[in-house]
Amino acid sequence: MDTNQAFVYLAIIVYLAAILFIGFWFSKSNEDADDFYLGGRKLGPFVAAMSAEASDMSSWLLMGLPGLAYFCGIADPFWTAIGLGIGTYFNWLLVASRLRRYSARLKAITVPDFFSRRFHDDSRMLLGISALIIIIFFIPYVGSGFAATGKLFASLFGMDYLTAMLVGSVVIVSYTTLGGFLAASTTDLIQSIIMSLALLVVIGFGIEVAGGWDAVTKAADFDGYISLSSMTDISTGQVTGYGLLTIISTMAWGLGYFGMPHILLRFMAIDDERHIPLSRRIGTTWVFIAMGAAILIGIIGYGMSKAGAFDVFKTNAEAETLIIVVSHLLSQYGVVAAFIAGLVLAGILACTMSTADSQLLAAASGVSENIMKGVFGIKLADRTTLLIARLTDLGIAAVGIFIARDPASSIFKIVSFAWAGFGAAFGPVVLFALFWRRCNKYGAMAGMVTGGAMIFIWKFLLKPMGGVWGIYELLPGFLAASAAILIVSLITPAPSREITDEFDAVNEK
Repeated sequence: MDTNQAFVYLAIIVYLAAILFIGFWFSKSNEDADDFYLGGRKLGPFVAAMSAEASDMSSWLLMGLPGLAYFCGIADPFWTAIGLGIGTYFNWLLVASRLRRYSARLKAITVPDFFSRRFHDDSRMLLGISALIIIIFFIPYVGSGFAATGKLFASLFGMDYLTAMLVGSVVIVSYTTLGGFLAASTTDLIQSIIMSLALLVVIGFGIEVAGGWDAVTKAADFDGYISLSSMTDISTGQVTGYGLLTIISTMAWGLGYFGMPHILLRFMAIDDERHIPLSRRIGTTWVFIAMGAAILIGIIGYGMSKAGAFDVFKTNAEAETLIIVVSHLLSQYGVVAAFIAGLVLAGILACTMSTADSQLLAAASGVSENIMKGVFGIKLADRTTLLIARLTDLGIAAVGIFIARDPASSIFKIVSFAWAGFGAAFGPVVLFALFWRRCNKYGAMAGMVTGGAMIFIWKFLLKPMGGVWGIYELLPGFLAASAAILIVSLITPAPSREITDEFDAVNEK
């Protein structure tokens, strides 16, 4: 091991030690499930904003998005980023305040808990269905985070991928299991700062290595690569048109925000509803800047490879290691540069951990809080509930590790499927529950089942047919779920007076 490499390792070790310390520190403040899953609703505006957005971005920001831009050009990532930025803004604008107010009134500490109490579902069917959806779609999402960690550690330490993935997973599970929601949210804030620094460093260094901005633009100046209406597969040179329908379906990524449990939990946990406008401005601004920087890195990376800094990537999965490769190059420029390279690599870990920790908590709550206590009515003491929550974290992590065992899996594809699942199954239900007085539990259940089922049907049966069927499955899933909620709510009995009075009281502001 040379001196430069030692400084790379030092930066990562310092980062990991700090994250584990935060987990240990907050473990002392978790007295019951409300603390573990929602932090006692004590998040300040800045932590809430950055925690919500950092937990959303995941390894997709520093690996998936630059890799896609590198391999296919800017059209697909650009329209995806526009949709996500708009979705971020409207999620804060429309959902955050009402959900915070409603969930506090109902004393709901999880998203399934909110659905069940909002519609007064004594049958517990709504609770069970929503908890099951969380488990189905979060486990592969967690697996994508573990896969990103494995790719990073394998590349950095020359380890076997499976061993590297296990090491990274242990760190994530450790601080999440110890510290719960407050640990996850606080580390998310730190991780968002590290992500931002990583993006800036890679952009500056990448332009220099590529030979300047003119060299970057010259390398990207070929058919379809920097066009917003077409995209190019650099491995084959094939140019594909990017029509209006494709743009709309790609921007539909933004609809997913309305149904993301780990983001909705941040809305429920903010300390004061009056802080939400500030959080909205902070979160939305950061999201647009961070995604724009990530796309730019993909284009700069292509310019670097054309300048001979490294070989051109041949697959999208290879392209997702772009920032890792750039960090290796940076580490060769002395000990200071090596330490900065280590911080860039820590930024990738930050992307991964900030999402995986939130997903683990949400999935664990689905099992321990919603299924065991809610559906089956098992009475547990606070301490026992806390223990089961932590054990559930471990169990879900084990399944996520199994899913992530294949190093060839694409992080972007795994995330896009899970994102569509939550967006279609939960997004319409959240909006109708907050804004439509006539919505009832039958409509909510129909929406969840229809939205979740449509994702599988469209993804695996209809999308392979191509043509108009080739759009992103979130859009048809969201529309089908919305139609199901509307129709079923209207043909079944109206909500009771108690439920509508409760709705009116929450929305009177």
